[in-house]
Amino acid sequence: MVARRPAAPDKIGFEVEPESEFHISQWLGVVRRRRLLLILVAGLVAAISIVLYFMTPRQYRATTVLQIERRPTSAAAMQQPMQIDDWFDAQSFYPTQYRLLQSRGLAERVVKNLRLADDPVFNPGRSRLPGGSGGAVTASDDAATLAGLAYGVLGGLEVNPIRNTRLVEVSYVATTPELAARIANGVADTYIDWGVETRFATVGKASTFLTSQIEALKQEIQDKEAQLQAYSRRSDIVALDPSSNVTLQRLEGLNKDYVGAMSERIGKEAHYKELANTPDDMVADTVSGGLVTQLRGEQLKLERDYATKLNTYKPEWPAMQELKAQIDKGRQHLGNVTKEMVGKARDSARAEYQGALRREEALVAELTRQKSDAMQLNSAAVEYNNLKVEVSTRRTLLDELVRKQSETEVASRLQGTHDSNIVVVDRALVPGGPYRPSLRRNLGLGLVLGLALGLGFVFFLEYLDRSVKTAEDVDRILSLPVLAVIPDVARSRNGYGYGGSYGYGYGQRRGKGQPGRPTLAGQRPGGDSGAGQIELVSHFKPRLAVSEAYRSLRTALLLSTTNRLKSVVVTSAIPGEGKTSTAVNLAVVLAQLGRQVLLVDADLRKPRLHEIFGVSNRLGLVNFLTGSADETGIFLRTSVPNLYLTPTGPVPPNPSELLSSERMMDLVAVAYQRFENVVFDSPPILPVTDATLLGAMSDGVVLCVGSGMVLREDARTCRQRLQLSEVRILGAALNRFREHHGRYGKRYRAYQKYVDDAAVGASPRA
Repeated sequence: MVARRPAAPDKIGFEVEPESEFHISQWLGVVRRRRLLLILVAGLVAAISIVLYFMTPRQYRATTVLQIERRPTSAAAMQQPMQIDDWFDAQSFYPTQYRLLQSRGLAERVVKNLRLADDPVFNPGRSRLPGGSGGAVTASDDAATLAGLAYGVLGGLEVNPIRNTRLVEVSYVATTPELAARIANGVADTYIDWGVETRFATVGKASTFLTSQIEALKQEIQDKEAQLQAYSRRSDIVALDPSSNVTLQRLEGLNKDYVGAMSERIGKEAHYKELANTPDDMVADTVSGGLVTQLRGEQLKLERDYATKLNTYKPEWPAMQELKAQIDKGRQHLGNVTKEMVGKARDSARAEYQGALRREEALVAELTRQKSDAMQLNSAAVEYNNLKVEVSTRRTLLDELVRKQSETEVASRLQGTHDSNIVVVDRALVPGGPYRPSLRRNLGLGLVLGLALGLGFVFFLEYLDRSVKTAEDVDRILSLPVLAVIPDVARSRNGYGYGGSYGYGYGQRRGKGQPGRPTLAGQRPGGDSGAGQIELVSHFKPRLAVSEAYRSLRTALLLSTTNRLKSVVVTSAIPGEGKTSTAVNLAVVLAQLGRQVLLVDADLRKPRLHEIFGVSNRLGLVNFLTGSADETGIFLRTSVPNLYLTPTGPVPPNPSELLSSERMMDLVAVAYQRFENVVFDSPPILPVTDATLLGAMSDGVVLCVGSGMVLREDARTCRQRLQLSEVRILGAALNRFREHHGRYGKRYRAYQKYVDDAAVGASPRA
C-alpha cells in the first residue's frame, strides 16, 4: 500500500500578481488578435465620412489680404513724431482692429453697402423684411432684422492675422463663389471707409475743443501774471535766486562758519578729555619736550647704582646713605616737574575748549536769527513760486494745444484725399472650387477617427478580457513554470483542432462518428482505431508542430525533478481546457521512448478515453475499486505500442470516495511495479475534488491552462486549492495557444515551417 506523498519542499506560496513588464509586441498582438473589429470600426467611420461628404452642401471661400498701419501712409502723417505712448498703445492696437473686423456694427454697414437684404442667395426670405408685404413695421423690427443679417455675415467671416507681420487675412465662406468674393471685398472696403469716417469725425470734434481750450488758457495766463506782479510788489521780492539774494548768502556763510566752529569745538573737547583721562606720566612725557624722560633716566641710573652697591656695601655705609638721599631727592624733583607740566597742559587745553565752545554758541545764536529772516522770506516766496509755476504750466499747456490744433487742421485738409492707414494688398477673387467639404479631408479624418475609436474598442475589450492567454500570463498570475505551449491547430491547414475533443461545458461528450468530430487526413470518420482523433495526433502525425509541443512537455516533465518521475495527474481548472488531449498525447510520447506507460481514465463522472481508443468500458477502474475485478483485467493494451489503458468502467454514484479509498492506493502501487510511467486523466479541479485526491497520490500535477478560456481568478483559485492540499504542481501546459496571443506566434510559425519541411519525403507512419 502506498502512503500519501508529502508536498515538495519548494512549494510555491500565494504570490500577489506582479507588475508586468511592458512590451510593445504585446500591444501589437492585441491589435492583431482583434484586427477585424479595428477594421470594421475604421471602415464604418470612413464610410460615414464619405456619406457626409456627399450630403454636405458645397461652400466657397474668398480671402482679402489687408495691411494695417498705426498711422496713415501719407507724407503729412509720416512727418508726425513718434510718441512714447504710441509704443504702448500698439500693444492693444492690433487686437482692437481684429475685434472691430468681427463687430456687429461693421457687419451691419456691410449689409447696407452691399444691399445684402435684397440678395436672394444671402437672404432667401427677403419677402419677410421690413417694408415688404405685411403689417406695420417699427424701428425696433428694422433694427432686429438688420442685426440678424449682420450675424449672418459674421457667421461666415474669418479674420486670421499673419504671424510677425502687419497683414491680416479677411475670409468669407458662402454657398456661391461670387457671393464669397463680393462679401470679402465688401468687408475690406467698409472697414476702410469706417476708419476714415471715424478718424475725421474725431478730428473735427478735437479741433472745436482745442479752439475753446486755447482761448480759455490765454485768459487764465493773463490773470495769473497780473496776480504775480501784484504779490511781488507787496512782498518786496525782487529775485529768489540764491546768487543775488543777500539773506540767503548770509545764511549760507553762517552755516559754513558754524560747521567749522563745531568741528573745532569737537576737536578741542576731545583733546581736553584725552589729557584729563591720560596718566600724568604719559602727559608729562608728551608736553615736556624730553625733560621728564631725561630726569626719569637719571633717576633709574641712580637706583641701579644703589642696587649694585648693595651687593658690596651695607645700607648703613655713609656713602650708601648719601646715595639713598640723592635718590629720594631725585624722585621728589621728578614728581614736582611732572605735576607742574601736567597742570599747565590741562589748563591750556581747557581754556582752548571753552573758547571754541563760546564761539560756537555765538554762531548758533546768529544762525538762529538769520534762519528766522530766511523763513519769513521763504513763506513769502512760496506763494510767489506757486503763482509763477501756474503761469509756466499754463504756458506749456497752451503751446501743446496750439501744436495739436495745427495738426488737426492739417489732418482736416487731408479728408478729401480719403487717406487711410489700411491698404488692400490682395483683393478677393472668385474661388474656382469649393472650400468645404473636402473628400480628402473627410476621408483622412474619418480614417484617423475610425482608427482611434477602433483602437479604443480593441483595448477596452482587451481590458475586459480577464482570461489567461499567454505564457507570460501563466508565469505572472500563477507563478508556475510553463512546461509547454501547445499551439491551437484548429485553424491550421492540416485540419486538426480541439473542437471535437473539447466541449463548452464539463461532461459534454460526443460519440464516435458524430458530426463535427475532427478526423485526420485519409481516415474515415467513426473508425474504430481512433486514428481520426486529435488526442492521438502524436501517434499518427508525429511530424506536426503540435506533436513536437507534446514532446517538449515530455522533456520538461522528465527534467523537472531530480527523482525519477513515475506518475503524473493531468487536470485543469474548468472543463474544455484540453486536459484529456494532453493526458493522451503525453502518454503516447512517453510510450514512444520505449517505456511501458499506463494511461488511467480517472474521470469517473464523464469518461472519454474508451471512446478515443475504441475499447469497451464495461470493465475498468471502478470495478477494481469496488473489488469486482483485479488488475489483470483492467490493464488493456492499445494500438499504440507500449501504451496501456485503464478505462473507468461503470459510472459510480460516489467517485470521490472511491478515489480516496485504500483500493486506489493499491492500484497505484501495482501500477508502479508493472509500468515505468502512469498518467492519470482527471476531472477539472473547480467543479469537483477528484483531481486533488489523485494529486496527493502521485508525483505531481500538470495543470492545463486553456489559452483565452479560463479566467485569471479561476486559474488562481485552482492553484491555491492544490497548494492548500499540499499537492505538488510540476508546472502548467498552455493549450490552444494561437499565434496572435503573444510573442510566441512568430516562433511557432517558423517552427511549423521547419517541421513541415522536415516531413517532406518522409514515409507516413503505418
